Amino acid sequence: MSLNVPTTLLERAGAGPVDDAEFVACVRDSLPYAWQVISGVAADLHAGGGEFADHSVPPPSEAERGQLLRALASDAIRGGLERHFGVTLAFQNCHRVAAFAPAAVGGERYRAFISPRGQLLNQSPELRDC
Repeated sequence: MSLNVPTTLLERAGAGPVDDAEFVACVRDSLPYAWQVISGVAADLHAGGGEFADHSVPPPSEAERGQLLRALASDAIRGGLERHFGVTLAFQNCHRVAAFAPAAVGGERYRAFISPRGQLLNQSPELRDC
């Protein structure tokens, strides 16, 4: 299971829409490593005032790598995190996470990051099995 959903939140979801803040809190508590990485790149982006910030340090274990994959592969989780942090997230390999300013989406740097070429250039023999 990717999220540890409190019973009260699960019951509210069964009854109707759930508040974004509650959902994001559930993600934060369930996927702490992913939260740390994503909140870090978002903070770096906002502090630097640029259009892009990234994190490319491999996770310490497969459990942490799994958290990143779950967070960024789920449209709901990724979307909730993007709304919460006010960024657009992009992902390469199994651990390179980037945050882009929404105004930068569609720009040259964003297109280069999400391109097949960008993915290929970010490969190395060490990352093939990640």
